Amino acid sequence: MNQGVSVMGLYVNDQEEALEFYVGKLGFHVHTDVRNGSYRWLTVQHPDQPSFQLGLFTPGPPIHDDATAQTLRAMVAKGAMPPAVLAVSDCRASYTRLKANGVEFTQEPVERYGSIDAGFRDPSGNGWKMIQAASNDGTA
Repeated sequence: MNQGVSVMGLYVNDQEEALEFYVGKLGFHVHTDVRNGSYRWLTVQHPDQPSFQLGLFTPGPPIHDDATAQTLRAMVAKGAMPPAVLAVSDCRASYTRLKANGVEFTQEPVERYGSIDAGFRDPSGNGWKMIQAASNDGTA
């Protein structure tokens, strides 16, 4: 029986730098950090979503050859990968808190289609949208 998605991965250039960002700045927690030779399986979790893990993986062996890994790193750095979405209850308050933690935003909070969203990127270049959904009465 299908249980749903439990891990979604992002490619990062440096797992230690990514760990510092996702744990130290966004407030995620480490779920799994194990090594098999040079390969490192590193996942983090949002504190309010314990059934889902975000994998912080570096392109390269044993999954990618050097040329593919280089291409993937370049694509991530350019922001070419699809953005991830962080759901928040108050976009403006989250923006203020995360900015104080050192998160660099690419877009300040704006109202759009009944919701409020802001944008930021992780140190590797992965894009994120932070979205406060519209309330049931149609207001953000």
